[in-house]
Amino acid sequence: MDSLKNLDHEIVSCRKCPRLVAFRERVAREKRRQFHDWEYWGKPVPGFGDPNASLLIVGLAPAPHGGNRTGRIFTGDRSGDFLISALHKAGFASQSLSESRSDGLTLRNAYLTAAVKCAPPDNKPAPVEVGNCSPYLSRELDLLKETRVILCLGQLAFNSVMDTVARHQQSPRFRHKFAHGLEVSLGLRAPTVFASYHPSPRNTQTGKLTREMFLSLLARVQRRLRKNPQRFARTVRQNMEGPK
Repeated sequence: MDSLKNLDHEIVSCRKCPRLVAFRERVAREKRRQFHDWEYWGKPVPGFGDPNASLLIVGLAPAPHGGNRTGRIFTGDRSGDFLISALHKAGFASQSLSESRSDGLTLRNAYLTAAVKCAPPDNKPAPVEVGNCSPYLSRELDLLKETRVILCLGQLAFNSVMDTVARHQQSPRFRHKFAHGLEVSLGLRAPTVFASYHPSPRNTQTGKLTREMFLSLLARVQRRLRKNPQRFARTVRQNMEGPK
């Protein structure tokens, strides 16, 4: 049977994209001066969090000297600092820091992943690389059976999620223009999708995304989760199997 553990193993072993393999491994060899004593992960980065979570958070990709260094998504970089601090404030994380895989961080009712599992040059994966990773995101949606809200961090994550959900439901692509704060209902048996600007330094340092904006969005997510406290049925599997 498929499981998150099996999926994580496949993700970590993946070498589908030559450009990403070359980049992640070169970064791991050359390192950044401030991390010269680290043994970089240098491999695809699987998801992390509560496997029974109601909230799935999808980002763009691991940072070259963040997740690609530490082996955990949103760990060891400024995007992670912003995100985990906010999740802690909202009650989804056990602590406000995300520094290494051994730092004791646990997530509560939340699971983190990325649309692309390898660090891409300039944070810009090619369309074919996004496509190569899409089956992993699809299987995560299938295996995370209690997901009721998906929070997409950035336009690429939003587009990837919307494409993946459409394939699961065997329906046309949902046509919604990305915008911070967008909320999309995909049907009674499907998760609700929220969109946010990505918590990258480019956005947080310029004020495009502030802590107050993000906490406000998390509060909306929490209200949505409280609105329908019952567990969703096996949504994705039902949609794939069709009516009985």
